[in-house]
Amino acid sequence: MTVDCLVDCELKKYTTFKIGGCARRLFLPKTVDELVEVLRDSDSCIILGGCSNVLIASGGIESDVILTKELNNFKFQDTDVIADCGVMVPILSRAAQKNGLSGFEFMACFPGSVGGVVYMNASAHNQFVSDTFVECRVFDLDSKQILRLEKKDMCFAYRDSVLSRKNYILLDAKFKLIQKQPEVISELMKKNIDARKEKQPGLTIPNAGSIFKNPPNDSAGRLLEAAGVKGMSVGGARVWDRHCNFIVNYQNADSYDVLALMNKMYKLVKEKFNVTLEPEVRFLGKASEEESKLWNMMLKKL
Repeated sequence: MTVDCLVDCELKKYTTFKIGGCARRLFLPKTVDELVEVLRDSDSCIILGGCSNVLIASGGIESDVILTKELNNFKFQDTDVIADCGVMVPILSRAAQKNGLSGFEFMACFPGSVGGVVYMNASAHNQFVSDTFVECRVFDLDSKQILRLEKKDMCFAYRDSVLSRKNYILLDAKFKLIQKQPEVISELMKKNIDARKEKQPGLTIPNAGSIFKNPPNDSAGRLLEAAGVKGMSVGGARVWDRHCNFIVNYQNADSYDVLALMNKMYKLVKEKFNVTLEPEVRFLGKASEEESKLWNMMLKKL
């Protein structure tokens, strides 16, 4: 079995932030079996899906990278749907609507993959991935074995799951939806899409979605706006003018620009409200000394 591989491939063309240096090797598996083959052979790798909630270092990634975008198979069985980790969730949402199945409306315009939304238990409009999740198959990087995890094994929480704490790579997942009229589902999807357009920048403006997680019983966007971050910028990165929890790459920003701006936002909220914001975006790759300092400060490692 031969898996497509690109050498010294620039990653920014794959990310929604349009930021990121080169990967030593970039693998593009087309089937779950090919993905497992690469995972078994690799000593160190980073898995990327829709690349929508990541900031990749402009210095690149020294380890192997696996991009799951070609793992796009899914099937419906009555009210169940089984999908590969690389399936983009807007495609899945539209397919469910056509089949008269409800539960994926909130993902109608998410720029992410099944692997990404399960990893972070993505949510919007009071719907969570965990609401419909049944089970999944993961590859354990420690034992090099395929495991089957049920919902109780996933430790789902706000923007979190067991996948962020163990060396598990999602292969595919099963969800159980409920039957509704396609027209009713379509109406809710449109409502969600319209609401998202009002509150979030589209991908015509490069961004990585929400920058910080909402603290308990509050909104990161509210805190950031009250702290006065609107319009702030560093280099080519700027706080979006319509919602303060988004950073847009408006002028060829690099990873340092984004991290420096995030750090300023983080500090202002800490100083004004004594609230410690937690990054929602993931920073990956070969960081400079200054980038490591900025990132670790926000992770409270300094």
